[in-house]
Amino acid sequence: MQPIRVMIVEDDPMVMEINAEFVSKLSGFELAGKAFNGKEAISLLKDIRPDLVLLDYFLPDTNGLSLLQEIRTNNYPMDVILLTANRDPEHIREIFRAGVVDYIVKPFRFDRFQTALEQYRYTLRKFKENRPLDQADLDAIKGIRPYQSEVLVEELLPKGLNDRTLQQILQFLAGQEIPLSSEEVATGTGLARVTVRRYLEYLEKKGDIVMDVQYGSVGRPINKYRL
Repeated sequence: MQPIRVMIVEDDPMVMEINAEFVSKLSGFELAGKAFNGKEAISLLKDIRPDLVLLDYFLPDTNGLSLLQEIRTNNYPMDVILLTANRDPEHIREIFRAGVVDYIVKPFRFDRFQTALEQYRYTLRKFKENRPLDQADLDAIKGIRPYQSEVLVEELLPKGLNDRTLQQILQFLAGQEIPLSSEEVATGTGLARVTVRRYLEYLEKKGDIVMDVQYGSVGRPINKYRL
């Protein structure tokens, strides 16, 4: 799959650079353009046609909702994630009605940013498979799991494992295009390698993920995991 082209709309230069750096840390994404106000944004998105727009709400000449509505009115083929300090419930409701794939409240950490973009990549890959999507596919795209009480889930897991960490690892793997080793998963999730290995072994035994054994020219074979 070609790199996902990202455009950032943000009026604060420092925040712009942080977000651009976050994009650069993620494989499979490339920064296609930057805009510091609404006028620049409309001109640039017409020209570069990004796949994804990371949009602030508070802009010097407009706001994110108005810009989002203009994108939708003109049927520009791109998706939008709001990265903003705006917490007004009525504004947020209107923004979701206008069509965004995610809404991230500032200030945010890199792991939340990473989750949003990896979930978007997973969604895009599903859409490009060119096959009918079933309910399980749609639930995975929306991050919906069948309801189970948290207590019941914890009881069903082996001792020492918890559902939150399990879902963190699964969500990370969902955004990957190639099998990864336990060390690579640990690096990507920020978890300890020993911890990650236990969860990967459990998920592989359950059949939730697949283990590929890869042999190099020298040394021991490496176990790599994928959904």
